[in-house]
Amino acid sequence: MSERLPTRVLLVEDDRVVVETLTTYLEHAGFDVSATADGADGLERAQAPDVALVILDWMVPGMSGPEVCRRLRAVSSVPVLMLTARTAEDDRIRGLETGADDYVAKPFSPREVVARVQALLRRSAAAPGGARATRPPTTVGELEVDHFKREVRVAGALVALTPTEFRLIEALITHPGRTFTREELVARAFGPDYDGLDRTVDVHITNLRRKLNAGSGHSIIQTVHGIGYRLVAPA
Repeated sequence: MSERLPTRVLLVEDDRVVVETLTTYLEHAGFDVSATADGADGLERAQAPDVALVILDWMVPGMSGPEVCRRLRAVSSVPVLMLTARTAEDDRIRGLETGADDYVAKPFSPREVVARVQALLRRSAAAPGGARATRPPTTVGELEVDHFKREVRVAGALVALTPTEFRLIEALITHPGRTFTREELVARAFGPDYDGLDRTVDVHITNLRRKLNAGSGHSIIQTVHGIGYRLVAPA
């Protein structure tokens, strides 16, 4: 029986102290860490099949973190955790809009970063057995969610989603027509202890809606102002 290899995390960061600190904490938590100080190199290495998650600094040289994330999202759904020293909410929202799954603001606790990494990997892991293995795909109108394969199709066309986006659509499709509050969606997509921006769910829903509507003639996800969101099927 072959020994299971550690989960690989790619760290795209040019601050040597941050790299050394996070590498120490992540390796102590059982991860295999590789690092690069260049954004363009990070974009290339992030597409390797053995990379399970990318920690990406906003200000990395060579290519900015948001640009790396935007280009990476065109070819990969690997989870991305953005590191940012920017304090303005709009800057953090911009990082999420480019496709990052979550962010951590500098200065940060290394333990918090490890916890965020572990949470992202739990959310993105495809369960090989259990309830997902026996649960048939859920279909609402032209939308189909395969819970076991973790695939989403609209009108038969496969839609590439990030792990966070998949968790959101999986929550919404369980009760078509029901309005989910932002707090409920945060708990389902990020976990009950998530303490990020209130607008985080809004940004992910916007990205998700754009992807789903590209293959559909109507808005699959509707906003219920002052409350949250609901999934609707065409008449």
